Amino acid sequence: MKTIKTKLDGALVFEPKTFADDRGFFMETWNYQRYKEAGLDVKFIQSNLSKSAQGVLRGLHFQNPNPQGKLVQILTGEVFDVAVDIRAGSKTFGQWHAEILTGDNHKQFYIPEGFAHGFCVLSETAIFSYMCTNLYDAEADTSIAWNDPKIDIDWPIKNPVLSDKDNNALTLDTINHNRLPQL
Repeated sequence: MKTIKTKLDGALVFEPKTFADDRGFFMETWNYQRYKEAGLDVKFIQSNLSKSAQGVLRGLHFQNPNPQGKLVQILTGEVFDVAVDIRAGSKTFGQWHAEILTGDNHKQFYIPEGFAHGFCVLSETAIFSYMCTNLYDAEADTSIAWNDPKIDIDWPIKNPVLSDKDNNALTLDTINHNRLPQL
């Protein structure tokens, strides 16, 4: 397995070994010991699956308190996946990293606790799988505007399909800073 560190402390990209032949492929999507040796020593307690249509943008979401780290991957389709460091006091506060995740490249992206996460669907549909380090907490769930000019993500779509929650999300400058994770 190849591990790629990003400019954001703790945000990692994994390229698991895939064994393919004319019948299809096999890959190990999680092995605690192997990932621990690669730098990811976390316990996952919730697993989620979502399906989205082309042009859908979900995010930028985070929980505080009860933050969630997420190991994400695409089963089918293609997405532009983004992590944003929103930990108050971090040297990379407000910075982002993106990965193209596809059902064919098998990349996994780990978004640490204290980061906001979002993605947009580039293919006709995408099935998105992610394991979380904490349970979902609706009262702690918050969104930051996908098009926040301070973060300035270079999204590959201009007019995404958004939920009401994401359409009405606040920017980093206007969100109550007590809602943000602390370093």
